[in-house]
Amino acid sequence: MILTLIVFFGCLMPLIFVDLAETALTNLHLSPPTAILVLIGMIFGSLINIPICRFPLDQEVNVPVFESVAGLNFMPQMKRLRQEAIIAVNLGGCVIPIFLAIWLSQFIISGGSTPIFVTLAGIIFNTVICYNTSRLVPGMGIAMPVFIPPLVAVLATWFGFAIIGPMTGTVGADFGSLYSPIAFVIGISGPLIGADLLHWNEFKKLKAPCVSIGGAGTWDGIVLSGMIASLIV
Repeated sequence: MILTLIVFFGCLMPLIFVDLAETALTNLHLSPPTAILVLIGMIFGSLINIPICRFPLDQEVNVPVFESVAGLNFMPQMKRLRQEAIIAVNLGGCVIPIFLAIWLSQFIISGGSTPIFVTLAGIIFNTVICYNTSRLVPGMGIAMPVFIPPLVAVLATWFGFAIIGPMTGTVGADFGSLYSPIAFVIGISGPLIGADLLHWNEFKKLKAPCVSIGGAGTWDGIVLSGMIASLIV
């Protein structure tokens, strides 16, 4: 019975994730068809890594290479790779969320100075938090508690309007439609800038032949942070 429940929930989780992700995207001023297209792009885009630069490693690393014999792939053998690593950006886990955030900026800017200041303050705050809570795990990547960035994004959005609103004289103004876009932008900025870009010079410590920013695709911290933030704000 326990095994059956595990299999059942294992099959159910992707469906729940897709439904929640679609809801989160529709909160970002996207029509349902567009939200589905963006979600499909994130899912299938997670299979595509775009190389942007290379950097030398302090030592050689081993990578698995599948040997093909008579058209069949057997167990991988370890082979030497030259002392060079590739830095790439993942299409679904990094590029698409960034373009979505750029598109959302038009709504934030049109809201006036208060939403702009709330967004900038939230980005700085979330970046600092993500930088201090992330750590490099050699051979794996950059690890960080997954719920910290979205929760910080939501709190930064709520308290940002509560604090900055009176300072800019917009108390009582209706910014409800901007909460989700702002939370999304703040949510993806923290992991992207604080956890990834600010650790750029430390990538060689990962001892990996390839470092992919947003490499986990739809399950990467960049996407999850923005999605969760826009969903619960």
